[in-house]
Amino acid sequence: MAPVSDQLDRYPTRLSEPAPHIERTDPTVWGQVTSPELIGFDANGFATIPDLLTPDEVAAFGAEVGHLAADPVLYGDERVIVEPVAGQVRSVFQVHQLSKPIAELVAESRIAGLAEQILGSPVYLHQTRVNYMPGFGGSGFGWHSDFETWHAEDGMPTPRAVSLSIALTDNYPFNGSLMLMPGSHRTFVPCLGETPSGHYRESLREQRIGVPTTDDVTFLAARYGITQFTGRAGSALLFDSNMMHGSSNNITPFPRSNIFLVFNSVENALVEPFAAPQRRPHHIAARDFTPLREVSAEAGAVLADQAP
Repeated sequence: MAPVSDQLDRYPTRLSEPAPHIERTDPTVWGQVTSPELIGFDANGFATIPDLLTPDEVAAFGAEVGHLAADPVLYGDERVIVEPVAGQVRSVFQVHQLSKPIAELVAESRIAGLAEQILGSPVYLHQTRVNYMPGFGGSGFGWHSDFETWHAEDGMPTPRAVSLSIALTDNYPFNGSLMLMPGSHRTFVPCLGETPSGHYRESLREQRIGVPTTDDVTFLAARYGITQFTGRAGSALLFDSNMMHGSSNNITPFPRSNIFLVFNSVENALVEPFAAPQRRPHHIAARDFTPLREVSAEAGAVLADQAP
């Protein structure tokens, strides 16, 4: 087993014995919130942004991610995850490198700027993907905290990261839309079980290690309650990395898909994993910590140089 991080671990997890929940001491909002939609982020751990994309953009990006899911060249690529039962595409990772329109979108101030307000620093992309939940076959995601995995398996020191989920289809209460526990970002739940080698290959299809127990979920639900992200295509959900969330299966005819972007503070760069034998691949946990705005500026300069 490769050595794990020698940095102080304030969020121990993947334990052999149950341990008490850890009340968070790190801030939720590190910067200055200027967008009205983000006012309640500190208390709730999430915020909804209606109409982040226009209807024309929804149509364009919907077509773009549809092409990715149907691209035969990508089948067999490790970046493509298929449904464990239905066999349809579940997720496509590193989507900003597979799609120029998405790469251009993520650096825009209306997108990256939301994360910068919360995290109080320049940000980089820890992970990007498109999630698909087809009708009559889309499987859900069990209750979990993303930070638990990113800490244990990627070496993310603190929960100074946020996820932005941009809806490309209408999110109804009945088609597997995301459920959240408001305020649960303030409680870290240590999980049981040693991380197997190459765990990501199974966990991206169905996660069994690094998940809370039913007692944990029952306690958190009683303490914080459960709400749901619903809204029309083009709306978005920004949420804290330690938010307890999950979704149910989609047994309706209405598919659900979203662009999922994870922004991490450049001041929270990954170290060695805290509870895993090796790092996860770059397409799942990027280790290029160059601020996103600088990457965008460099790409723009290259395009300008290439112009006739």
